[in-house]
Amino acid sequence: MAFLDKVIEIAQKDIQTIVLPEAFDPRTIEATHKILEQGIANIILVGNKEEILSKAGDWKIDGATFIDPNTFEEMDKYAEALAEMRKSKGMTVEEAKKLMIESELYFGVMLVKMGMAGGMVAGAANSTANVLRPALQILKTAPGTKLVSAVFLMEVPNCELGEEGIFIFGDCALNPNPTSEELAHIAISSAKTFESLVHKEAKVAMLSFSSKGSANHADVDKVIEAGKIAKELAPDMSIDAELQLDAAIVPKVGKSKAPDSKVAGLANVLIFPDLDSGNIGYKLVQRLANANAYGPVCQGLAMPVNDLSRGCYADDIVGTVALTALQAQMQSK
Repeated sequence: MAFLDKVIEIAQKDIQTIVLPEAFDPRTIEATHKILEQGIANIILVGNKEEILSKAGDWKIDGATFIDPNTFEEMDKYAEALAEMRKSKGMTVEEAKKLMIESELYFGVMLVKMGMAGGMVAGAANSTANVLRPALQILKTAPGTKLVSAVFLMEVPNCELGEEGIFIFGDCALNPNPTSEELAHIAISSAKTFESLVHKEAKVAMLSFSSKGSANHADVDKVIEAGKIAKELAPDMSIDAELQLDAAIVPKVGKSKAPDSKVAGLANVLIFPDLDSGNIGYKLVQRLANANAYGPVCQGLAMPVNDLSRGCYADDIVGTVALTALQAQMQSK
């Protein structure tokens, strides 16, 4: 069974409600039909029901919940809540209401914040910055997490490495040059994401061009220090630094280069030292190994909000909703 099929199967066992605020995008409409047909999640579409249905064509989406900010009965309550959250920035109730009516993204995030949904997926028609801005302002980071990061879940065909070809790569989308402390938080968040999505123990390798002191450089020192911080913050997690890629994932090489490591040769979560290497790394594996790259999956937020590529297909939205549903399942426990 393919990884995404497993994710969908798990999502179907504990149905979550996910907001899709870009309801007028044809890909969102098609994805909603497929999500409802497969019983992956309950869907909230933001906008006027009649207008959305008029664009649906043959796609059956009447099983979704439609919420129009212009006629939403609890808008005053939501506006008061948002104004209270943003009072340090001088936001008034009137400004909060205007913002939610004009921005489906702010309204969608507020539906998550107020408990009407377990998560939100957007980005088919909006930039990453626009998607994450309301999430950071309203949901903020999860307890114990200092930054939001983004990972890709990689499914490599015909591969016995990692978790039978399944890996988490992080950070591949958000943080250009993380400090040692930030790398540590990315590692811990990535381990939690792996375990919530794959339901297996995370084995985290913090990558470098050096393995266990084979090279001396400030960039190596950054990764070594990140490993120390991560182990202090999460002593029960399997985390090791610093490891070259082959030492991290190839058992024979791991035993040779890091014989005392419990992670070397077995890693399924790979933490790249910067965004350059992370973004290049996931795209290399995606293209050269014909791997499926699911993401970016945002982590570190208090509640799940995930971004889409503006070039995405409807099936990409379906997959991201399924992943978001699993994140929502974990946070509801």
